Amino acid sequence: MLTQTLPAWMPRLSFAPTDTAPRGDTLVVVFLRGAADVLNMVVPHGEDAYYQLRPSLGIARPDDSGAKKEDRAVDLDGFFGFHPGLRSLLDVWQSRQLAIIHACGAPDESRSHFKAMELMERGVDDERGPASGWIGRHLATLNTGNSSPLRAVGMGTRPQRSLSGSVPVSALRSIADFHLGGDPRALQQMRAALETVYTGDVLGQDTLSIMDTLQTLDPLTYTSSHNAKYPDSEFGLALKQTAMLIKAQVGLEVSAIDLGGWDTHFAQGSANGQMPNLMKDLADGLAAFHADMLDHMNQLTTVTMSEFGRRASENGSLGTDHGHGSMMMVMGGNVDGGKVHGRWPGLQEGQLIGPGDLAVTTDYRDVLSEILTRRLNNPATNEVFPEYQPAPLNILK
Repeated sequence: MLTQTLPAWMPRLSFAPTDTAPRGDTLVVVFLRGAADVLNMVVPHGEDAYYQLRPSLGIARPDDSGAKKEDRAVDLDGFFGFHPGLRSLLDVWQSRQLAIIHACGAPDESRSHFKAMELMERGVDDERGPASGWIGRHLATLNTGNSSPLRAVGMGTRPQRSLSGSVPVSALRSIADFHLGGDPRALQQMRAALETVYTGDVLGQDTLSIMDTLQTLDPLTYTSSHNAKYPDSEFGLALKQTAMLIKAQVGLEVSAIDLGGWDTHFAQGSANGQMPNLMKDLADGLAAFHADMLDHMNQLTTVTMSEFGRRASENGSLGTDHGHGSMMMVMGGNVDGGKVHGRWPGLQEGQLIGPGDLAVTTDYRDVLSEILTRRLNNPATNEVFPEYQPAPLNILK
């Protein structure tokens, strides 16, 4: 339970009694939908093959005097560097609260968005696995005694596939939706109806309490901590509202957030353009969330993932086609950060797989399993990821 002193306007609720199963971090899962080109996000500028494969789209080396400084990769460790659009994450990286896992992904090599997302969100190898989502099974296998209707939230019009399961979850596009358009009469009528329905129902009374709490929260008047400035985008709003719910102590354990638009087959952009704009939205949002939640970082873990990566070579339309190996980022106060984890397979001839893709050397479930066991206090990885034996990477302290 978070203990930081909160503003007087923000009510506090308690839905996780201390005498129940251990309560771990709040988990924020950011899914980059469309298969992000991770080779241009975390650039292997120390590998010549990268520039041979991407003569137009390649991001200039940090010491390339022939390129504008603002267009060069931001060096991380002498071999990898951030795309300049991710520059706002540099402070988080240098604070060692951000770790990168490169060349990771799923065993599926279909390169189909639909199939890859379906299997990854279910946490299975093939269609024969359980139909529920991996987060749904996590919630079902860890009884925290938390009866909050906002135990798990999918930011958007409907919950993400990963949240499906036996534990009810909520979809939340905007906290303002709960204000019923500012019509106090309509709100009063709804509450009166719910009070009648929920008379004597403990869970129902929790729902009414949550409604009362949400009525006091307004993203438009919210004051973030440490002068954090969220981007004016749906992604920025989702992160801001996640921060608001955590601080309001409404029992939030998991927030699932989508950032789409990564299917960049043409006119992708190198230092500037379509994908760089997406990267800036991602980085500015995560950096603002980190600053806003700085005092809560020891009880918060954020992970980013995408269904697969892109082809190592650029295509004739100045974009990249569907590939295989991807990249994940983990942010939090207990992350062994400032490091690129995992085994880099290389981009030389003979090191790429299939039609010319980055190989997968770390299964995404290794990363998620370590988060489950070390930060969420859930040892039941065999139920969350059935028939898979995870290998810890020691990303988390």
